Amino acid sequence: MFKHIDINHPQAVKYAVNILEEGGVIIYPTDTLYGFGADATNDEAINKINQIKGRSGPMSVMAADEKMAINWMDINNEQIEVVKPYLGGAQTLIAPVKPNIVSSKILGEDNTLGIRIPNNKFCNELSFLFGKPIISTSVNRVGGKPMNDPVQIEYEFSSEVNLLIDAGTLLESKGSKIYKFEDNKIIVLRE
Repeated sequence: MFKHIDINHPQAVKYAVNILEEGGVIIYPTDTLYGFGADATNDEAINKINQIKGRSGPMSVMAADEKMAINWMDINNEQIEVVKPYLGGAQTLIAPVKPNIVSSKILGEDNTLGIRIPNNKFCNELSFLFGKPIISTSVNRVGGKPMNDPVQIEYEFSSEVNLLIDAGTLLESKGSKIYKFEDNKIIVLRE
């Protein structure tokens, strides 16, 4: 069953957490685009997103804050200082993660994962309350432009997702910048 609620609804975060815990798929606003979200440890939920988007392979997740993101990473104290500037806001950092942090279905090569900390109160609260990595991938089908209008999003995807958190039409965006931490340095993948 599909539900469409305003981001300012007092139960918005709670509704979203319940859907994630049940293995459902949500659409939520970030600081750049609307994203599909699901429990990144749940293979069935990941399959649903892959089916909706018409793709498979690595996907990024969001974290509530720097501490949560660093806890998931398989890096030492010196490396933490290198990655810190690339965590937060409209940036995704691909880094090695510890075993069993997410499903292997969304990992990149060498056990890497894209991690994002959106500069968005709703995302931060949702991530903090859920406590596990939440998939964060743009709302579109393969080859399509990311969608930023909740009316069009509902028309296109309401039969395939459980919940749309509506923050109005977002400004057009290319999405986050993407960096990769490799060989103790940062590589720019998308500026």
